[in-house]
Amino acid sequence: MEEIIMYPGENRKDTVNYKDIQAQYITAVERNVLVLGSGGREHALAWKIAQSDRVSKVYIAPGNAGTASVGTNIAINISDFQQVKDVVLKYRINMVVVGPEQPLVDGIVDFFKNDNDLKDIKIIGPDQKGAQLEGSKAFAKQFMERYGIPTAKCFTVTADNLNDGLHYLETLDSPYVLKADGLAAGKGVLILNDLVEAKSELKEMLSGKFGTASAKVVIEQFLKGIEVSMFVLTDGDDYVILPEAKDYKRIGDGDTGLNTGGMGAVSPVPFVTPEFVKKVENRIIKPTIEGLKKEKIDYKGFIFLGLMNCGGDPYVIEYNVRMGDPETEGVMTRIDSDFAVLLDKCAQGKLNEAQYKVNPETSVTVMLVSGGYPESYKKGMKITGLDDVCTCCTVAHAGTKLDGNDIVTSGGRVIAVTAHGKNIEEAREKAYHNAKMIKFEGKNFRHDIGLDLMNYNA
Repeated sequence: MEEIIMYPGENRKDTVNYKDIQAQYITAVERNVLVLGSGGREHALAWKIAQSDRVSKVYIAPGNAGTASVGTNIAINISDFQQVKDVVLKYRINMVVVGPEQPLVDGIVDFFKNDNDLKDIKIIGPDQKGAQLEGSKAFAKQFMERYGIPTAKCFTVTADNLNDGLHYLETLDSPYVLKADGLAAGKGVLILNDLVEAKSELKEMLSGKFGTASAKVVIEQFLKGIEVSMFVLTDGDDYVILPEAKDYKRIGDGDTGLNTGGMGAVSPVPFVTPEFVKKVENRIIKPTIEGLKKEKIDYKGFIFLGLMNCGGDPYVIEYNVRMGDPETEGVMTRIDSDFAVLLDKCAQGKLNEAQYKVNPETSVTVMLVSGGYPESYKKGMKITGLDDVCTCCTVAHAGTKLDGNDIVTSGGRVIAVTAHGKNIEEAREKAYHNAKMIKFEGKNFRHDIGLDLMNYNA
């Protein structure tokens, strides 16, 4: 099979042969890795890390029914950093991979750096200031403005300047984009076609519609184009670009209905050409990393770039400071080299020494969700058919738990099924065929993942 070799940014000093790296770590002392989180992203990360010859044991906190098959689950509250510390010391953890954004925004990296017992433990993720790229929409927009990173024009509103915000809405054409400044579990973005409704929603958001997350609201110009998620792993100096993906947020076929955490993904994306990637590197990635360095932000981790392709030009919709979900479930299946080595190099600040291989095949991920999601839904529904899924597919658990000998639903997004093929059509056929093998009461899924890209013309 043809291999694609991916390298760090152009500022790398040299390269090291992948086989040499692998041989070096096979003979190295085995390591223990802790993955923090409980969703499909964390299952995919743990699954990939567990394949490494250099990793002795993988622990997942708190994990789910799926992560229990690739490592050891530890039932702790990952927002309680003292509990995390106790686990790191008890299980002699050498590296921590932070899956979700909340611990990063809360300062878990700073906690490690400032603790004498933890300061030498490798941790993947930015410090608290860097995590504000996701934790505060206003901070992110100001950062982009400072470093000339292309993004939509915007205006930040609080209760103190509400009238100015209402006037700003009047200067925009519809649709109107309102974003809660803080973390709102993926629900803090509203796109509205009616000006009167937009003004009303702005007032409701400032009055606590999304709690403290919407005490500040960013009004943003609507960008017309097609979205794509691109992922960067950086050690603060160098970077590698991981496989991109397009995800599908709406609950219904044809991008209808309410927004969700993600109903599926496709990787690679047809319009992400070498020319487009070069634009992203020069206009977005390099200025972002230079900005982080200038502001003395300690950033060793993932940068998720939510981009809009506007006529071939990339604009940043949002930054995230971790991998996406469900994109990670597909992206991890396309990395054909030792991902733990890549993470280790990142943590050491030595990404300039790294190279990795990407499978050129297409992955399609289909998310199975609970009936009623993203609104109210039942939990505890028994899941069957997991053993019937072909080994050609990868199954990542998102919202599951063990109930005795049974695996049951415990969230809105339940299972992600990923398949590969020589093209989107072949990968879709495999993914949907196997998704239908898995059964639980109320199961729902979109039927059109990837259809819009099959005949895409730039």
